[in-house]
Amino acid sequence: MKLSDILINIQDEIDILCRTETSPQLAEQEIGDIGTKSNDILVEWDRDDDTGNECEYILDIVNVKDNIVKDILIKWERDDDIVYEPKENLGELNTHDNIVNRSKDILVEVDTHENIVKRSKDILVKEDKDDKLVIEPRDFLVEEIDDYSNTESDYDIDEDEENRKNLLEVRRSSSHDFTVTKVTDSEQRNNARSASRLPSFDTIDEQTEFLQANGKPITPTDTLTNNSITALLSNKWRDLSKKIRDYGEKTRFRKRIVSKWESLNYDTIENELHWREKEKPNTKRQLTLQFVHRWLIVFFIGLLTAVLAAAVHILVEKISHAKFTLIQSFLERCSKESCLYQPFFIWIGINLSVTCLGSALVVYLQPKAAGSGIPLIKSYLNGVKIPGLLTLECFVAKVAGVVMSILGGLACGKEGPMAHGGSIIAAGLGRGRVRLPCKNKRVSLYEGFRDDREIRDFVSAGAASGVSAAFGAPVGGTLFSVEEAASFWSQSLTWRVFFSAMISCFFTNLLLSVFHGTPNQLSAPGLVRFNVFPNLSFDLIEIPVFLIMAVVGGLIGAAFVVLNYKLTVFRNRYIKLRWLKVIEAGAVAVVTGAASFVLIVSLSQCTDKEPYDDHAIVAQMGCPEGQHHSMSTIFLATPEGCLKALLHDPYGSFGPITLSVFVVVFFFLAVWTYGLNVSSGVFIPCLVIGAAWGRLFGIAVVNLFPGDQEHFQKEVGKYALIGAASQLGGVLRTTISLTVMIVECTGEITFGLPIMIVLMISKWVGDFISTGLYDMNIEVLGLPLLPWDPPALCDNIKASDIMNSPACCLNKIERVGRVVDLLRNETFCGFPVVNAKGLEYSKPSKIRGLILRSQLLVLLKHKIFSPDSLMQPDSVRLKDFRKYYLQYLRIQDIAISDEERDYMMDLRPYITPNPYTIEPSFSFARLFKLFRGLGLRHLVVVNDCNEPIGMITRKDLAKFRVESKRGLVKVEQLNIEDK
Repeated sequence: MKLSDILINIQDEIDILCRTETSPQLAEQEIGDIGTKSNDILVEWDRDDDTGNECEYILDIVNVKDNIVKDILIKWERDDDIVYEPKENLGELNTHDNIVNRSKDILVEVDTHENIVKRSKDILVKEDKDDKLVIEPRDFLVEEIDDYSNTESDYDIDEDEENRKNLLEVRRSSSHDFTVTKVTDSEQRNNARSASRLPSFDTIDEQTEFLQANGKPITPTDTLTNNSITALLSNKWRDLSKKIRDYGEKTRFRKRIVSKWESLNYDTIENELHWREKEKPNTKRQLTLQFVHRWLIVFFIGLLTAVLAAAVHILVEKISHAKFTLIQSFLERCSKESCLYQPFFIWIGINLSVTCLGSALVVYLQPKAAGSGIPLIKSYLNGVKIPGLLTLECFVAKVAGVVMSILGGLACGKEGPMAHGGSIIAAGLGRGRVRLPCKNKRVSLYEGFRDDREIRDFVSAGAASGVSAAFGAPVGGTLFSVEEAASFWSQSLTWRVFFSAMISCFFTNLLLSVFHGTPNQLSAPGLVRFNVFPNLSFDLIEIPVFLIMAVVGGLIGAAFVVLNYKLTVFRNRYIKLRWLKVIEAGAVAVVTGAASFVLIVSLSQCTDKEPYDDHAIVAQMGCPEGQHHSMSTIFLATPEGCLKALLHDPYGSFGPITLSVFVVVFFFLAVWTYGLNVSSGVFIPCLVIGAAWGRLFGIAVVNLFPGDQEHFQKEVGKYALIGAASQLGGVLRTTISLTVMIVECTGEITFGLPIMIVLMISKWVGDFISTGLYDMNIEVLGLPLLPWDPPALCDNIKASDIMNSPACCLNKIERVGRVVDLLRNETFCGFPVVNAKGLEYSKPSKIRGLILRSQLLVLLKHKIFSPDSLMQPDSVRLKDFRKYYLQYLRIQDIAISDEERDYMMDLRPYITPNPYTIEPSFSFARLFKLFRGLGLRHLVVVNDCNEPIGMITRKDLAKFRVESKRGLVKVEQLNIEDK
């Protein structure tokens, strides 16, 4: 075949390439030490879901760095994984994000992260070495295509074919012969590649000699004379852009659903054991006792949560006051005696030791105690089973860890962990059983509620009680549990949750009032109180200022989420060892202490304004008599004390420079802190950041707008409150509960309208850029969360499109060996039970019920099986199944002998005889509402003959996500992965 007879029409959407999967005829010849030429191979390069090279005749792959590719099929996915499909030999093709191709009679696609594609009819050689390019053609046609933008090339290419043949000269040519194997048209159509934009290269090799139109070579001197500054700057800029994009690709996190997360079982198992218990004569008495029992449990949930909140608050206030008093005394003395290194090392030493101790407690005792715990509680109440979340170890690590985190000087709060701590208390009281971590034994205090539905309701009350105790807002806590956490709600549950939140708020107020010496006044209803503003009113002319602050809060909140997202991905990839996590927490504590010390020493702004808090610690630090350092008021206090100073200290306490520097420094410290392996919350840091830049807005209003200056100066705290609300809404993206909580904290209902407006606008602005902080954490963890409404743009999806098929079925009388093998080999937590004839499973059978994995494990544990000719034992009762609630039995821990594998197990008394079933044509929207509304765990898909053909679980629905960014709505189908 002559080369002139080969015509390759290069177009973006024309499929001209083929996949050769037959045994190739090798024509290998070594080319120095850089590669191998081979015949009949295929290179497929997947970069961001686009297909790369598929050649019709012959392709030569040259790796300029390490590896050799010959006679293979390569599928290279650039993000994470490399997949090889070898024919005869295997190599790895990687030239640091670039591909080097030598070919004859082929199409070559070259990508260096830009938009230029060289396409050759005869031969093309591209070598990318240290951002240089060598192109060696022979009797070929070169096209330059700019796919996405008008990228300016470093050389011009004439569109006229006759001129293009004379454009370049080959300095090196290959004399190697190749055997050309042409494929048939059918093979070509079957292996047609996807129509996609072709990538390109953007670098030039100094060894290539370009020619002018008259045929004379362009020397390096000529090139520098004509294009020197523009070309060099353009190359450097593209190189920098490439590095930035490479870093973005490395830190980009691939959304997925992790398969290890299972669902809670909210559906009632109505088998024969269940109906036997219901038929007992004392059923009505038991119902009455259960009613009373539920109300007693929610009362003690509120009481114990209040005791927990008060104890944490008192410990933090006492120890932190002693810490900052010590540091303040050294600052005062050493500022006069020139020994400032002493308070510096004391400060960072205390921060380092305390923070490392708290981090080690979380990392080594229970990692689920890290962070605020609200994303995990939200997922649990949505129906996701999270082992270790509601255990005694997690409670100890959470409570002790949050105390040490605040004492360690980290930019965090204790309000989020209070919600998690209240949830753990609620779960323990609901079960009536505690597992001791030392002996791994369970101590049963009383016969509590041992099913997922009841425990879910108690955890909802615990989360509301924790928020109520933290902010003194029982209504806000109830709405927080409804809006942010719970997925299944009822009127009776609302009353119990609100009752628990009110009890928690009352007893927190009582205990803290006793601590402050005013037990009869009840003046401290929560851990964080904005206190009463002297004149919290607004004029209509101030609404535009509030709107601008709402936009700013949304933008800063979105920046907080995006930066923390990048940092979280970095932690998940590179900080995996437990001791590294502790070291990172210690490093943040040291940096926080060092930054606080440096700002106090370097920014010498003095003020004579008295702090709002009588117990505030201030340092003089060289200020005149009667004045103090304004920065010491902020840093020599806990985050709650800092927030109170920013909201209530009089005008003139903090200058614009002090507030500006503080906002920048504290913002990055808060971003770095959230996500550490310590127990911490994000409410207070967001409020502090917003209050600081909101106070800046107040100062600007005083200076820019004419009028009563004294009046505006008194209301500077009002703008700090608006900024705090806007910042919190921009980060968390909740509106109703935050509005009510802030109104309850201020005690001023007339200011509710501007607070609601700024929360709504900041949420909309933040949603335009990114998701909320809690939703981001859920995405990173891969939790199968189901939103309130079914995803949009999924109307054409049917049940048959997403079901797991074929269904793994069990016979109503099953052999023990097959049950054991099914539990070991399958990951499903529920199995349809069919009426198969004998042990023949190849023929379809009608569904008779559904049985859970946990039920099968309990039956195997109690040896509920017998030989085929004997009667099966009937010793297991409903309380035996409740006994193993949350004990996480594994099939590997149950010993089954070879003889017992041949025994038979009768499943009919234990199956749910009427499971929920649907047909394959069931729409996705109706399927989602059914799954979400009933709290299902499994849904069986049956055909017209009522024979199970598939199974749908929570993960099959949760993998469809709707994402709305920058005004664009798109649907993503996530992968289900093992990690």
